Amino acid sequence: MEGIATLKVGETVEQYLLIKQAVKGVTTAGKPFLTLIFQDKSGSIEAKLWDAGDEQVQLYPAGSIVYIGGEIQDYRGKMQLRIKQIRPVRDDETIQVSDLVQSSETPKEELYEELQSYLFELRNPAIQRITRHIVKKHEDAFITFPAATKNHHEYASGLIDHVTSMLRLGKSIATLYPTLNSDLLYAGIILHDIGKVIELSGPVSTVYTVKGNLLGHISIMVSEIELAATELDLDCEEVMLLQHMVLSHHGKEEWGSPKKPLIQEAEILHYIDNIDAKMNTLKRALSKTEPGEFTERLFALDNRSFYKPTIE
Repeated sequence: MEGIATLKVGETVEQYLLIKQAVKGVTTAGKPFLTLIFQDKSGSIEAKLWDAGDEQVQLYPAGSIVYIGGEIQDYRGKMQLRIKQIRPVRDDETIQVSDLVQSSETPKEELYEELQSYLFELRNPAIQRITRHIVKKHEDAFITFPAATKNHHEYASGLIDHVTSMLRLGKSIATLYPTLNSDLLYAGIILHDIGKVIELSGPVSTVYTVKGNLLGHISIMVSEIELAATELDLDCEEVMLLQHMVLSHHGKEEWGSPKKPLIQEAEILHYIDNIDAKMNTLKRALSKTEPGEFTERLFALDNRSFYKPTIE
């Protein structure tokens, strides 16, 4: 797919872009600027708008469409858009936000149908009832929200794309290691990030909500599981185990996990989550890279640049 994320250093830009994020800053000399993240269906790119006073801040908020003239440059190993001209979209121009929002390659309806097949495989009554209850409660947001604001699956329907990909991994691993409880593993995968539908604002110009900033998706989902158990009149070990899966899926305290994994299914969930997030980042970075060249620096992967081999 051609677009802003596929352009090379030195190429010119003359196109409509959606402002995904707009953050105010001040230079060491005390001059204001805006850090802008632009996007179209191919992906996103960062730019700086220098000498951006209050008028520019009001003209270019997150969620607005602009027409950009500029050039792609390399800034410390990362692609950046150098703005030469910028203006808000005019009323007589037919471009719409939906024309510029990146979404999952697989339609969300197909992803949701695939997820349903895993729900049908759940045999434990308590695990099945809690998982179905929460999925149904947040169904619309679950199939449209991104999984993050940046780094991985940060596009419309990215959350369900991430979850279904993890379920495929989980199924393969559960086959290799039959001591794993597949019900607990599948349910943990499905539930682990649903709190993001409350933590994040939505699929367009995604930011953290007040609850997202103050509570975070992990504690939000632990409360959701408790609420579901109460509504379903369930008081059993499965409730606690599902909460532990969510609490520990980041793996380490320094990575935002309130608890380290203490059951084998939680340990595997952490690895699966990490694998899928990193592979999604790599897949999209390498898709923009020619064989024999290196990707841009990837923050989520220790700021490394990855080589794309010429072999097939």
